[in-house]
Amino acid sequence: MLINRRTLLAMIPLSDRAIFNMEKRGDFPRRIVLTSRNVAWDLAEVEDWIEARKRTDDQARRPGFTAASR
Repeated sequence: MLINRRTLLAMIPLSDRAIFNMEKRGDFPRRIVLTSRNVAWDLAEVEDWIEARKRTDDQARRPGFTAASR
């Protein structure tokens, strides 16, 4: 099943830009281009990503930010 941007953003409380950047890095499921103005995501892939995030102990890291810079 495919979900649109509105549904994705309701599931993932991140900005469009954050999701796009994560996609580019390979850290988030890639969008599927349906038309020149419409994209979608595979619901199963997004749900798997959410479950993987729940299981991980990794903390999100900000680029250029280290524990020593606190």
